[in-house]
Amino acid sequence: MTYKSQLGQLGEDIACEYLVKNKYKIIGRNFRQKWGELDIIATAPDKTLVFAEVKTMTSSGDNGLKPEDQLTQAKLKKLQKTASLYAGHYPELVNDKRGWRIDLVAISVKNDSRLRPSFAEATAGKQGGQGFGEPQENCDIKHYENIG
Repeated sequence: MTYKSQLGQLGEDIACEYLVKNKYKIIGRNFRQKWGELDIIATAPDKTLVFAEVKTMTSSGDNGLKPEDQLTQAKLKKLQKTASLYAGHYPELVNDKRGWRIDLVAISVKNDSRLRPSFAEATAGKQGGQGFGEPQENCDIKHYENIG
């Protein structure tokens, strides 16, 4: 697994933990179609079906970019198409009054040094050992609701 895919996987794991702590129910992850992928599928506390796109970056470096800058209009169109297809296939998950929405969870990892040795070491903190630890201590999380 490449460093970039390790970071992305870790970001999705952190986003799931964040959403669950905020009373979201995770339904699925990594729903793929040939034109796009849904990172996280969940229901919000108000029963809205939510498709959460996760963008993760390290905060090392001084290039001024933020994780949310990685979401392009082309990517958003693919997300909309994939989310619409998913919602159409699973209408029982769509609340009649709330519908569905696309959210963005942007994660900026403060220190990525633990990612480099191995992915197992980086995620060990989730099982109570030493490793990445609590998301709030090691990254900044921004949750943007209904981005498209």
